[in-house]
Amino acid sequence: MNWFSGIVVYIIVWWLVFFMMLPLGVRSARESGVDPGDGNDPGAPARPRIGLKALAATGIAALLWAGIYWIIVSDFITFRGG
Repeated sequence: MNWFSGIVVYIIVWWLVFFMMLPLGVRSARESGVDPGDGNDPGAPARPRIGLKALAATGIAALLWAGIYWIIVSDFITFRGG
């Protein structure tokens, strides 16, 4: 795997992990008992904690990328015929 392929794989894995983490621990304003105010959706998250989820996605994606890199580089699974 060259460096460009490695970066592309990491970005794809990061976005997948990030989107999977978005619904975790989210409570709407209605569930939290917070008044969302005029013009805001009562189903919108009261505290989405996007930064924490992005940081966690970075670590998890790094571990998954390392596993993917090992599978591609090693002869554990071969993608070439012969």
